[in-house]
Amino acid sequence: MHAWKLLFGSDIGLLSLFTIGFVIVIGVVMLMFYKKKAEEDARNAK
Repeated sequence: MHAWKLLFGSDIGLLSLFTIGFVIVIGVVMLMFYKKKAEEDARNAK
């Protein structure tokens, strides 16, 4: 319970939470981008 309080209650905890969220968002965006490019490349290869 102390860890959750530290995560949401301190500046460092909030910065860590923001960083984790940012990395997840960037990963999803990159996944969508590469999937779109792969589908486009497959269409052009035909």
